[in-house]
Amino acid sequence: MWRGGRLGRGAALGLLLAVHGVAAFEPISVGIAIGAASALTGYLSYTDLYCRFAECCREEQRLNASALKLELEEKLFGQHLATEVILKALTGFKNNKNPKKPLTLSLHGWAGTGKNFVSQIVAENLHSKGLKSNFVHLFVSTLHFPHEQQIKLYQDQLQGWIRGNVSACASSVFIFDEMDKLHPGVIDAIKPFLDYYEEVDGVSYRKAIFIFLSNAGGDLITKIALDFWRAGRKREDIQLKDLEPVLSVGVFNNKHSGLWHSGLIDRNLIDYFIPFLPLEYRHVKMCVRAEMRARGSAIDEDIVTRVAEEMTFFPKSEKIYSDKGCKTVQSRLDFH
Repeated sequence: MWRGGRLGRGAALGLLLAVHGVAAFEPISVGIAIGAASALTGYLSYTDLYCRFAECCREEQRLNASALKLELEEKLFGQHLATEVILKALTGFKNNKNPKKPLTLSLHGWAGTGKNFVSQIVAENLHSKGLKSNFVHLFVSTLHFPHEQQIKLYQDQLQGWIRGNVSACASSVFIFDEMDKLHPGVIDAIKPFLDYYEEVDGVSYRKAIFIFLSNAGGDLITKIALDFWRAGRKREDIQLKDLEPVLSVGVFNNKHSGLWHSGLIDRNLIDYFIPFLPLEYRHVKMCVRAEMRARGSAIDEDIVTRVAEEMTFFPKSEKIYSDKGCKTVQSRLDFH
């Protein structure tokens, strides 16, 4: 006896896979295939069926704030400010059906403190394929914008790339890594897209998210963290107001920040400057345990201690903070 539900789904998949052979999913062929598949199944909409087999831009999809909060708390160590600010910023932005501008976050701190890791978590919580999503775009300064003589070309290319991708998906995410290595002026090309405009040349950018990652300001963050430590205060007592004003001014005046004298700061278009604090010995041990769990290994505290003690710490007198954060934990664990 013919079993409509099961055979219908199989037929739908067969039709879509057949269409997959058409170069670049030619729209008319896809439409015919999905129409036929919908007729066979009898209960799936065009969009629902298509999105089962191809990634779709779900502009109105709500953020699972509880899942994001849990992931940040369980996987990001020693960064109470980043966890709090990123959660509030993303939740508020995604819950706002009519934002006035894109959400723009600038993450600062030394290497190995979790900036790239957080951008990966954010990407995965906004688009299921994370950094592999067609709607998440990663720019690396030394790779995509290497030559100082070609700033004008990079500006034009950047504008065209962002315009095209936001036109395809309004909730696109753009991540700029190594901002401290970006030639001054390049990033100002996207200033019109970050401003308070309904549209720019017929395109609305208000639901997009821009994330900047930078080592610039790491010295300022460390100084304040060290002042708290020397005063006998907990690092958890550090508040955003203790760091954000210093960070924004410091980055604005730093010729090697990628945001030197940038209109993005001058026009207050960066919503949050988010400091990543230097990591202590105990945080490095947390990173080692997390890496062991990720590898499916039993937690061996002797190995955890040995790996942590192999790291170098600063300042020389107190040796409080890991100079590479948790960046080399994976490679060091390979030797044990």
